[in-house]
Amino acid sequence: MALVIKQRNLSDVVVLDLSGRLWILDLPLRDLMNRLLSEGRRQFVLNLAGVDYIDSSGLGQLVSIWSSVRNKQGHMTLLNPSKRVLRLFEITRLTTVFEICDQEPDALQRAAKASV
Repeated sequence: MALVIKQRNLSDVVVLDLSGRLWILDLPLRDLMNRLLSEGRRQFVLNLAGVDYIDSSGLGQLVSIWSSVRNKQGHMTLLNPSKRVLRLFEITRLTTVFEICDQEPDALQRAAKASV
């Protein structure tokens, strides 16, 4: 299943609800994030609840996006990954890189505080 991205703007925070697979054949997330950064957006929550599969290329995209956001003095929080995806982050030790939240209000609060 191709990656589907739905964008919600909540104040200064952009929430991207993702569903499908984040893998080598899909690059719309990277392209969208680059566009949002070029528009001056800096606070992001990526809702991974609907993502059922991430391959190494997908992990690379997330790391690249995280790096781009940080280089622009922005903030990115990952929200509600499935157990399978969370386990992948644990195995790759990306839990030490990414801020991961289980609840949207918490993720939004962290992103909003980062913008102050």
